[in-house]
Amino acid sequence: MSDLTEVNQELLPLKALADRELASIYGLTGKVYTPHIDEYMQVSIKKAEIVVCLKKQGYMPLSEVEIISAELDELHKRARNNTVFEYKGKQYKRRFSPLKLSKSGKNVQKWAKYWLLQQPNGKTEPYWEREVRELWPTYFLIRTIEM
Repeated sequence: MSDLTEVNQELLPLKALADRELASIYGLTGKVYTPHIDEYMQVSIKKAEIVVCLKKQGYMPLSEVEIISAELDELHKRARNNTVFEYKGKQYKRRFSPLKLSKSGKNVQKWAKYWLLQQPNGKTEPYWEREVRELWPTYFLIRTIEM
């Protein structure tokens, strides 16, 4: 638990820098140097690994997002991207993100699969998306392809 506290303290200033850096490059194309975002993502991955370990050992309970995602995965194994399903009176959208690209960068070899809770207006619930990003930060890495 002390490791988790240390990582959380390390994340706070990095998140602010990463958000500012992301805002400054919004709309740009090509290769961009993003040291703050990269450092923030590495610490986020370290935090996620610690949390997974604590949950496996029973020190932390599974979150609502993890429980519902597992249930939706079981119910809808062949769901396609952007398909919306109703579960316990709420709408959930299946999303896919490229997880591993081929060496050429043209083909996706592995996809990250996750569920997002939808608001009545069709937008994603912000707290749900934030928790998905905290639980599985590797799904949202900014990748560069070296030619």
